[in-house]
Amino acid sequence: MFAIKRVVFVATLFVVVAIAQSSEPPIDDARLSIHTLVREDIFAGFLANDLQRLARGEKNVDALLEKRPAAKAELLAWKAGALVYRAVVAYENKRQEEFQQKYQQALDLFAEAMKTSPKNGGMHAVTGGVLVVFADRLPQEKRAAAWNQAYDSFQALWKSQEAGVKNFPVHIRGELLAGLAQSAQRTGRTEELALYLDKIIELMPNTPYAPIAQQWKKNPASAANSTMACLTCHEQGRLSARLASINK
Repeated sequence: MFAIKRVVFVATLFVVVAIAQSSEPPIDDARLSIHTLVREDIFAGFLANDLQRLARGEKNVDALLEKRPAAKAELLAWKAGALVYRAVVAYENKRQEEFQQKYQQALDLFAEAMKTSPKNGGMHAVTGGVLVVFADRLPQEKRAAAWNQAYDSFQALWKSQEAGVKNFPVHIRGELLAGLAQSAQRTGRTEELALYLDKIIELMPNTPYAPIAQQWKKNPASAANSTMACLTCHEQGRLSARLASINK
């Protein structure tokens, strides 16, 4: 219940902040990362069901694929993520044919992203993050494969980021460890789950992640019906803050 209330709170906060962060991203500004340019619009779709912002994010992803070919893997993952969301909405509204079409397109894009740059951390972060948020909302027969893909992405991130995780901002550290824990739990990796829960408790005290980790350790059965994803704000305003910083 704590997790559900927290997610609702974060989504509500996002709606409020999103209104103030709706100006057109300057996609021609090469000083800004592709993630900074598209993240807020895509998350406006994910968390606030703002389809206008989501569509703008998708449009900008397509434009950036032409402008920044070196970032192709990350951009394809963002494009796939938007399609996963659209597929889930179609499924939940009983539009089965639309779900199948969009979800297959998303899987194809994830596969292309992986083939393009298999060790790309940004690509793995987007892929794993999207699937952790939406895998449980997929049809039952699709969930195992989605969770395994999420697990693989978070494992790739962990291999490259484990040494520095203590120094990450709370949101990035928390979502990485939560993704590791939740994908391990959903794929039946109990020993790894225990390891990541201990790390959350050790490295994330006094955050929304620690109580859930403690609850999962105390009552493992509760993990199946709860989530650790999206427990802290997705740092809306990073685009405007970054612009203000580099324009000084």
